[in-house]
Amino acid sequence: MDNRLAAFERLLNIMDDLREKCPWDKKQTFESLRNLTIEETYELADAIIEKDMKGIQEEIGDLMLHMVFYAKIGSETNDFDIADALNGICDKLIRRHPHSYSNVVAETEEEVKKNWEQLKLKEGKKSVLSGVPNSMPAMVKAYRMQEKTKQVGFEWENSEQVWEKVQEEIAEFKETIDQNLSKEKQEEEFGDVLFSLINYARFNGIDPETALEKINKKFKFRFEFIEKNATKPLLEMTLQEMDALWNKAKLV
Repeated sequence: MDNRLAAFERLLNIMDDLREKCPWDKKQTFESLRNLTIEETYELADAIIEKDMKGIQEEIGDLMLHMVFYAKIGSETNDFDIADALNGICDKLIRRHPHSYSNVVAETEEEVKKNWEQLKLKEGKKSVLSGVPNSMPAMVKAYRMQEKTKQVGFEWENSEQVWEKVQEEIAEFKETIDQNLSKEKQEEEFGDVLFSLINYARFNGIDPETALEKINKKFKFRFEFIEKNATKPLLEMTLQEMDALWNKAKLV
């Protein structure tokens, strides 16, 4: 047997055993697993950012366990099983890749994405945005919505136009501050600034979520450097003293 199939069968068999014999596993439901699955997904995302191959391998395994767990629960209620889920995605992949499985031509990545969105609409999706989860983090959601609407031609012509929009939104946000408008209006205009900046990043091939997370990690490292190397409690330090340590952290 193919090693891949043998490993997957082993996981399925272990899941059957755990569901029957383990008190914790027996109690789990779709709802109880949901937050744990989200946590595992973020752990995989962290490993990817860190380029931790061993970590990526481990987190893939954890997520595979969750997928098998959901399928096991679905089979117990006769709603679906792992074969239904796997055949479903196989059928979808073949259907949405006519350039690979039929005579449709798609020479570039962009052509593939456009075909994908058009096929989803033909399958009954009411909007190109209907596949963006409501619970997705706001920055990732903005990026995905912009990517999807691009596939139907809702896109700027060049980077300069997008940057002009960023500057326009920043000016409008600044105006709400200068005029001391309501917090609701300031929040709205700040949201416009973020949305336009995400669009500018996307237009220039930058993933804003990844970019921000890398900066978060950089900030965390440098601030923890200050904490470790401070000669007195931080509350007793001046900003200039902390800034001096910050600059030292940049050299590490």
